[in-house]
Amino acid sequence: MKELSVVIPIYNEAKNLKSLISEINAVKKKLKIKKFEVLFIDDKSEDGTKDILKKKIKKYSYLKHYVRQNKNKDLSKSCIAGFNKSRYKNILVMDGDMQHHPSYIYKIFKIFLNNKYDFVVGCRNFSSQKNIGLSFQRKLFSIILIKVINFLLGFRTKDPMSGFFIFKKKFFLDNKNNLFSRGYKILSDLIYSNQENIKVKDIFIYFDRRFGGKSKMSLKILLILCIFIIKKFSNKILNKF
Repeated sequence: MKELSVVIPIYNEAKNLKSLISEINAVKKKLKIKKFEVLFIDDKSEDGTKDILKKKIKKYSYLKHYVRQNKNKDLSKSCIAGFNKSRYKNILVMDGDMQHHPSYIYKIFKIFLNNKYDFVVGCRNFSSQKNIGLSFQRKLFSIILIKVINFLLGFRTKDPMSGFFIFKKKFFLDNKNNLFSRGYKILSDLIYSNQENIKVKDIFIYFDRRFGGKSKMSLKILLILCIFIIKKFSNKILNKF
């Protein structure tokens, strides 16, 4: 089980890639595992991302770059494409903007490897003043949405909106037909893809500021999230009858 596929959905992250790959390479050396890969799933970046990754792939053979051909940019679909292309049993998902620091990969992987959890989630600590990656507005919206999700769909993690987590590929394969498969919150989609009890371990992470590029959040994304919550809640009610 000492194998890991890291799936990173990206779009216009050229300013962050060099630092991100350097940090991931340091973690790889610390992990000391041979079965290791990093899959960058690209929603047709237009900022030189392709050129940077082309050079890095020549240096680090465990890096892979896939460009989605679909016209509609969608983080969940990018992640799912990565899950399907991944070779190893354990999959870790993280953002490509350096707000999820790669140093946490080691801790999350070790906790997951040494325990029988379905998911280990890197949770943002909303009560901490150190999480400078969270503006007041973003923190407020996140807290409200998390409370709504946990109330309507049932509590499974402190941060169902997190984009930093690890799970087994088998879980995805067993539940892929139940996924909403749209939007920017793939963790919520996965953990509410079935009505069974799952074991989730939460660990707090430092959520850093974005060093380059811009946030992908928009009203359209919030609308899709609302549709997701309504659909999952409806499925929950129907499954009771």
